[in-house]
Amino acid sequence: MSAKALIVVDIQNDFCPGGALAVAGGDEIVPLVNALIGAFDHVVLTQDWHPAGHSSFASTHPGRQPFETIDMPYGPQTLWPDHCVQGTRGADFHPGLDWTKAQLVIRKGFRPSIDSYSAFFENDHKTPTGLAGYLKERGISDLTFVGLATDYCVAYSALDAVRHGFSATVETGACRAIDLGGSLEAMTRRMAEAGVTLA
Repeated sequence: MSAKALIVVDIQNDFCPGGALAVAGGDEIVPLVNALIGAFDHVVLTQDWHPAGHSSFASTHPGRQPFETIDMPYGPQTLWPDHCVQGTRGADFHPGLDWTKAQLVIRKGFRPSIDSYSAFFENDHKTPTGLAGYLKERGISDLTFVGLATDYCVAYSALDAVRHGFSATVETGACRAIDLGGSLEAMTRRMAEAGVTLA
């Protein structure tokens, strides 16, 4: 039997109501995620961890507004409000999240010139975070994803998990979406087509 892991994506203050890039209802999933954490032997957390002045921040590009899209060397990039800046309260895990059981925290988005949605790769889809190697070395092949946001970091993580040969399930009830310009429907379709189980 393959070992299973729960991957808890970016349940941080800035993605919850009152935060700089709040996902509607982002804090509502915390009790459900905590229950899942209790049910899994292996728990991994991801943490968005941007340096100040990150290239994905609209404030870094004069004349640009949050949620506009620009072209970067690695492809299109949505510009975001400044969020999850290293060492700030916004980058901390939600205070209600029972994260102490986590065996690994993967920080992403810390390279100043490239954004990172996936738990496995930077947005160039080439620079690895090391998560795949960690899971494979530990004999873990069955992954369940929860967290924020369904249509960005959760979806890209699940798609990359399938690319790496893992079995991937997204517990949609324990996620919330940004839904920017139909992104939730588009990414839900992409996940289903790629073989991600939507539970």
